[in-house]
Amino acid sequence: MPSRRDITAATTSVGLAIVAFGIIYGASATPILGGWRTLLSSAIVFSGSAQFAMVALAGSGASETAIVGTTTLLAIRHLPLGAMVRARMTSGRVQRGLLSWFLIDETAGLTVAFDQPPERTLLVSGGIAYLAWVGGTGIGMAGGSLPGVGPLAEALFPVLFIGLTALAASGRLDVIRSVAAASGTVALLLLWPEAGALGAIGVAIVTAVVGSRG
Repeated sequence: MPSRRDITAATTSVGLAIVAFGIIYGASATPILGGWRTLLSSAIVFSGSAQFAMVALAGSGASETAIVGTTTLLAIRHLPLGAMVRARMTSGRVQRGLLSWFLIDETAGLTVAFDQPPERTLLVSGGIAYLAWVGGTGIGMAGGSLPGVGPLAEALFPVLFIGLTALAASGRLDVIRSVAAASGTVALLLLWPEAGALGAIGVAIVTAVVGSRG
């Protein structure tokens, strides 16, 4: 049975990519929303798709009605996610309501994938994802204008897909491989951002081959 350490390891690999998304959001939203509003939006909304849509619409001069309507439609996907996770929970209504703050695509997937109390998985994975998102936003606000930060953050996108392989992990070794692939990709892209997706694929192949021999 996966332990809390396994949950933390899997979420950390996904969290690396969440940081990258946060950097891009912080850098792109600050000129439109201003610094404190950008950080506040990540702290109280905690939804990358909704926030990117909000900034894009606001930057194009869309009306408040259009912004609210679009973000509401994007939020509807949380209904089936919530129903899927709710079916596994045994806690009371108040605790479920508090934990719903951490319900995003990645945490819902981890909650279903791990044979652990869903409340624990949602709290651990959600806490890590939240800190990664808000922290990434802050980094983007502070350094988004520095040369190379934008391309590097975009190059880190492949880390998300490597990290998501942890959702299908059947044992500790699979989780270790996922974390190793994500960490290796980050190291490669820090040294060579132009490697992009091809670099991420190369790291994943090497990790898989080495892991199969181990």
